[in-house]
This record gives sequence, C-alpha cells and structure tokens, in this order.
Amino acid sequence: MTLLLQISDPHFGTEQPPVVEALLRLATALRPDLVVMSGDITQRARRTQFNAARAFVDRFDATPFVVVPGNHDIPLYNLFARVVHPYANHRRVFGYDLEPVFESAELLVIGVNTTRAYRHKDGEVSEQQVERVARRLERATPQQLRVVVTHQPVVAARANDIRNLLHGREHAIERWSQAGADLILGGHIHLPYVSPLHVAYKDLPRRMWAVQAGTSLSSRVRGAVPNSVNMIDYDASRTDARHVSVARWDFNRARASFESVMQHELDFDTESLKTPLATVYETD
Repeated sequence: MTLLLQISDPHFGTEQPPVVEALLRLATALRPDLVVMSGDITQRARRTQFNAARAFVDRFDATPFVVVPGNHDIPLYNLFARVVHPYANHRRVFGYDLEPVFESAELLVIGVNTTRAYRHKDGEVSEQQVERVARRLERATPQQLRVVVTHQPVVAARANDIRNLLHGREHAIERWSQAGADLILGGHIHLPYVSPLHVAYKDLPRRMWAVQAGTSLSSRVRGAVPNSVNMIDYDASRTDARHVSVARWDFNRARASFESVMQHELDFDTESLKTPLATVYETD
C-alpha cells in the first residue's frame, strides 16, 4: 500500500494554527509515503511566509515532498521581483527545481509549473511542458500510479470556475492520457472534487481522473467548504485491477481535527469505459 497526502493552497500568511496542528496530527497518524503540495504555498510570496512553509514541511521529518508553485507564490506588488526573479523565495526554500519528480516502485509523480509571471491568476502549460511530462510518463512501469501535479484545475465542477481552468489543458489531457497518466492533481479554486476526465473528454484512450483539493490551512475558505486535504491510497499488489481510493478529509472546527468525510473508489483497468466509473462513499 502507498499513501499520498495532497495538501493544496495553504496560503502561509493566512494559515490558522489549530488547523496546522490538526493536519500535522493527521499526518503523524496516517504516515503518508509522499506529500504533494499543489501550489499557493504562500499568500504573497514573502520571505517570512516561505519560511513558515518550510518550518511546516520540516515537521514531517523525512517524508518526501513534491512542491509546485501557484500564482500566489509569485510577488504581486514588487514588480521588479515579479519580472526579474519571480521564484527567488520559492527556490530559496524548496530548491531550484520548480517541476520536481518523485519516483518509487509504486509511484511516479511529476510536477508542472503552470504559473506565469505575466499572468495574474491564470495558469498555462506549454507544448514543451506537455511533451516533457508525456515522455516521462511513457517510461513508467505498469506497477506505478502515474500522477501529474498542476496548480490550476483542468476540469471544472461548477460553471463559474470555467474561467479558472488551465490554458492548454485540452492538448495536455489528451497527450498525457495517451502517455499513461492516471491522475491530475490540482488546487487553486479551494474546492475539492474528483472528476472523471474520460467523461469530460470523450475520446481519451484510457481512464484518467482529476483530483482537486480545497485549501488545507488558510482562513480563505470558499463559502461553506471547510479546510480539507486528500489522501490517495494505492495498492499495487492487487492482481485483478489497478485501484485507487481518494479520501477527502475535512477540518472539523468543533473537534479541532481532520475527519474523513468522503471516499472515491477509482477503477482504472475495467475493460469498457461504459461500465461504472467510480464508487463514492460519504463517511460519518
């Protein structure tokens, strides 16, 4: 069994200490094999905010991280820094590579930097990025769960989020599906959901899901949606079918803890795309 924890949009600078401590307790209890941070690590890309993010990551001890930037991780008001060295603070804390890759016997996780200094909120993926990711996916083993991480979403669950979708997503989804991607993880809109991309895009050759995370730690929650994270559980030892569970964990303010509220069961190897796509459980 391999467990991946997806943390998105913590927006350090607006983080809530009780939520931070609750998430750390959850991680200690479940002991994920990898943590993915899918962008908007900080609120305004300031040195102190990145330092706080680094201190948070360090409390996970030796657990590996894949961290990609979001649009909030580029300076907004310091125009000189935004143009000349937009990722200086991010690189100082998390290293030079803005598109990290993690690989194990059961996981291949590929980060994609979808931010652009010339865009305020929107993200995009270039042809070169699409091909780089595709070539890496094509070298994956059959046992690996193949995951791509972007910041902006590739599919919307609500009509008013269409404007937030990643530019260049159509070609990326088609090419990455051909290359063997299983999941595309994202954030940005502070709304958690799991969506079958092979339904939204009818001609995809294989099953692939978008997994969106809410804001993990920030006070900038979206309406009534609480702070939340995703736990992705993959069992490569199954011989009947490749199967993934995606559990959504929400912060319960009354109990000051994260609690599992919904679980999606994703089946990747069913012969026909017309058979049931996923089973969803709501937990107490």
